[in-house]
Amino acid sequence: MQSIRNIAIIAHVDHGKTTLVDKIIHLSKIFRENQQFDDLILDNNDLERERGITILSKNVSVRYKDTKINIIDTPGHADFGGEVERVLKMADGVILLVDAFEGPMPQTRFVLGKALALGLTPIVVVNKVDKENCRPDEVQESVFELMFNLDATEEQLEFQTLYGSAKNNWMGPDWKNPTDTIIPLLDAIIEHIPAPKIDEGTLQMQITSLDYSNFVGRIAIGRVKRGSIKEGSQLTLCKADGVFKKVKVKELHVFEGLGKNKVTEVVAGDICAVTGIDDFEIGDTLADLENPEALPRIAIDEPTMNMLFTINNSPFFGKEGKFVTSRHLRDRLMKEMEKNLALRVESTDSEDKFLVYGRGILHLSVLIETMRREGYELQVGQPQVIFKEVDGVKNEPIEVLVVDVPETTAGKVIELATQRKGELLVMEPKGDLQHLEFRIPSRGLIGLRNNVLTATQGEAIMNHRFSAYEPFKGSIPERNNGSLISMEGGQCTAYAIDKLQDRGTFFVEPGEELYTGQVIGENSRDNDIVVNVQKGKKLTNMRASGSDDNVRIQPAKKFSLEEAMEYIQKDEYLEITPKSIRMRKIYLDEGERTRMAKKEA
Repeated sequence: MQSIRNIAIIAHVDHGKTTLVDKIIHLSKIFRENQQFDDLILDNNDLERERGITILSKNVSVRYKDTKINIIDTPGHADFGGEVERVLKMADGVILLVDAFEGPMPQTRFVLGKALALGLTPIVVVNKVDKENCRPDEVQESVFELMFNLDATEEQLEFQTLYGSAKNNWMGPDWKNPTDTIIPLLDAIIEHIPAPKIDEGTLQMQITSLDYSNFVGRIAIGRVKRGSIKEGSQLTLCKADGVFKKVKVKELHVFEGLGKNKVTEVVAGDICAVTGIDDFEIGDTLADLENPEALPRIAIDEPTMNMLFTINNSPFFGKEGKFVTSRHLRDRLMKEMEKNLALRVESTDSEDKFLVYGRGILHLSVLIETMRREGYELQVGQPQVIFKEVDGVKNEPIEVLVVDVPETTAGKVIELATQRKGELLVMEPKGDLQHLEFRIPSRGLIGLRNNVLTATQGEAIMNHRFSAYEPFKGSIPERNNGSLISMEGGQCTAYAIDKLQDRGTFFVEPGEELYTGQVIGENSRDNDIVVNVQKGKKLTNMRASGSDDNVRIQPAKKFSLEEAMEYIQKDEYLEITPKSIRMRKIYLDEGERTRMAKKEA
């Protein structure tokens, strides 16, 4: 029997989780001496590398002192909480990684609460102690307070703390005396994290994750809770609706290094991948053929936001994407629901429109960005928060918003948040920054990031997490400015944009192809206006020094996908194709827009 440790690494975004896993991988000599590799080995998805965040949880295993350590790298964003909630089921302990300056952040609290409730043993690692103005001892105390507030047990509160710098490859019990290796961390894992607790009885394995291969199809990943699985054996798959289905195991793999090794048997306590089983969902249990017993399903928090997804029906439809029909869109959303547990998709009364429910703007934008990279064209409506009726009272989701901002601009941030029904709970200095905490409706967060970054010259650091449903807080002011809308189709000219600059800010460059009804800028007033940006300069063969002004144009304002999702109004769509993101009015014709506005009024 080999000794096994199953451990999940949890931390806030940018506190150094994936870097720490890199160092553990290097230490265990998984790579050959002459093999080339990049940093952030586990963030192997393009989107993760570009944004510098972990979106999907990954499994990797290393061997140290005859012990196999299965490490699960988890996302740090609360938007991807669905990922975290299911993978924690595979672990017996967690490494909580916190930044030596920032300390525990709101999203750390979210994941840590889940881990403590499952009874996992924590090890705290205070990372980045080589940073200027770091405060490791205060951070260690604040972690203790946080665990106490999250109702940790006495055993959990007696956690082991290590200090170090994952980037500089060292860990140790005292931050003032740097060591030259991260071996103390591996020793602590073996000493403090319990070996998997193995119950007596027949096989039980909960499927907590899935993989896909073009050769063998869907692969079920999970931890064997008790008993053992053998290659070629016949088992029962216990599904959500109480249905039991007979299945046969084709192949078994265990995680070894960054890859998988084929084995004939997996015993309780280890994490494995099973091929040959079709029609399973995350949360199903693989159990004994004769007397199957299902494990309780994974509980996932409810989504708090929804968006309308529809096919692209703009005049530029089909020019840039491969998958453009409603069948393509439906199939892709259904496929996403299989592995993205926090996502829900509902059909509407129209064949080509779907309501997609998610955890927040980031959760939905990662799905949209992945789809556009795969060649899909689609349109999405304005994000809407989900209201609930509790005892006849309309309730809405409330979030805790944390902003770290330079002192000089703290006042502007407080003003912006309170305008959107935010209540200031905490205001305290943290190094040379002001630390602000608010309770704010989820509706108030839509579009707030843009305004805060503008007001603070981009220096604010914002984080938020869902707190609870509370009674409706009343109306919140939306975007004050109207839109500039293109009157005709065709290329816009520098001459026309130059003459219209006093009307507002433009989002398009001279020479761009536009269509009627496309939103091309922000009006300086609160109403929408239709402008002609296609007209060129009338040419004459007379020359006059006064009339030949040079065209001087401000650079166009460009939006990222999330900014554009937060920017659009109720009567606008965001058109998303593999090459471009355009804003447009739902009704492109001006007469039809007027009729619809009267109808609604």
